[in-house]
Amino acid sequence: MDLQTIVIRYGFLALLAGLIAFFAASTDGFVSPQSAVFIFQSVAITGILALGVTATLVIGGFDLSIGSVATSAMMAAAYVMVVLEQNAFVAVVVCLLIGAVVGLINGFLIVYMRVPDLLATLGMMFLLVGLQRIPTEGRSIATGMTMPDGSVAEGTFSSAFLALGRHRFDFFLPNLLPVSVVILIVLALLIWFFLEYTRFGRMMYAVGSNERAAELAGAPVKAYKIWAYVISGIFASIGGILLAARLGRGDIASGNNLLLDSVAAALIGFAVLGAAKPNAFGTAVGALFVGVLLQGLTMMNAPYYTQDFVKGGVLVVALVFTFALSNRGKR
Repeated sequence: MDLQTIVIRYGFLALLAGLIAFFAASTDGFVSPQSAVFIFQSVAITGILALGVTATLVIGGFDLSIGSVATSAMMAAAYVMVVLEQNAFVAVVVCLLIGAVVGLINGFLIVYMRVPDLLATLGMMFLLVGLQRIPTEGRSIATGMTMPDGSVAEGTFSSAFLALGRHRFDFFLPNLLPVSVVILIVLALLIWFFLEYTRFGRMMYAVGSNERAAELAGAPVKAYKIWAYVISGIFASIGGILLAARLGRGDIASGNNLLLDSVAAALIGFAVLGAAKPNAFGTAVGALFVGVLLQGLTMMNAPYYTQDFVKGGVLVVALVFTFALSNRGKR
């Protein structure tokens, strides 16, 4: 194995290890349990959304609506429990249905209406951003709020629902592992097994690499593409459920950075172990990298407006590892 191959395969993991070592040496408490909990919590929601994006990347598409789907799910969960006074089960079902329906609509627009994926999902993003503000006239949802018709919302978030975002399991140390991280791990394993070891997943990769060849081989290409967007929508709604459970309110502005962080994690995944393709393991590592980076910058008191710049620089480096070096190695 030559040096270039080693750099392509392990360079990004070395960069992650170096980043952890740098922040550990530069800041007090970076390797503390409290810091780990914060990183885990931030990674969970970003990682779940990024896994959904990965499903669309596999079939050669892209989903820009995930952030707005997650925020819509968060607002819907709050509305169902606080305004309609329903239980946690109803709220979760409504959120999952929202994600599935949005995914179906995205898939229909892209597959049957032949709208480019970026334009279709961008339009859906703006549609959902406006739609989620209408029921409350742009206000966040919390117990005791006054509704547009003058009534007072008296419902509350159930303790079972809040546990999804706030409960922590003992893991070596007390209260270290949030429920949301367990959900991320389970979903990552499921999507990894689904993509790598099932016929459906392998056919999705085939559609993404050569749609025409897959169609000639008899694969139902349209169905695979639509299902990819349904998966993305459902995963985004799960992220919104966890965000609502963590905040305990429907905060209209809390999902602003979800899209960029999730897309960054999914694209960084291309560089992990030289995969050069969308994959669940790489996406999980990418989400961890984003979480470590943001926590480290925060603990170093870096100005908030520099964080996106640093994330962008890291993403460029990851893409160089993925495409420039690997393509040079094939010549």
